Amino acid sequence: MLIPKKVKHRKWHKGRRRNKGVAQTKTTVDFGAFGLKSQSHAWVTSRQIEAARRAITRHIKRGGKLWIRIFPDKPITKKGNEMPMGKGKGAVDHYVAIVKPGCIIFELDGVEKDLARRAFELAAHKLPVKTLFVEKNEIRI
Repeated sequence: MLIPKKVKHRKWHKGRRRNKGVAQTKTTVDFGAFGLKSQSHAWVTSRQIEAARRAITRHIKRGGKLWIRIFPDKPITKKGNEMPMGKGKGAVDHYVAIVKPGCIIFELDGVEKDLARRAFELAAHKLPVKTLFVEKNEIRI
């Protein structure tokens, strides 16, 4: 699973989970020929990214090349069961990547279009966002 090697701050503020704005970066297919683009907001955990990656690589039978364009760097904390109020913030439980609409999540190259589309469909079932199959130099939101 993907986790950061080192972080500047061990625990972050949660922030507001407002569904505002679209992605400013990672909006075009830069490395491969096909991409999986998000159409909604979500926190994608490292386990979900790994499950989607495995679904893609198994479907394409380890052919082609896969790029993961998102990285889970936001720490999410969790307190133990039946903990009283107070007593501080919980320990880091897992990491998430913040995904906004228009962000390319995965890219794939070296496989046929139909195979890539089916692989991304399988991966989309593992992710908490609505997704769209896109090709290089294709403008879609």
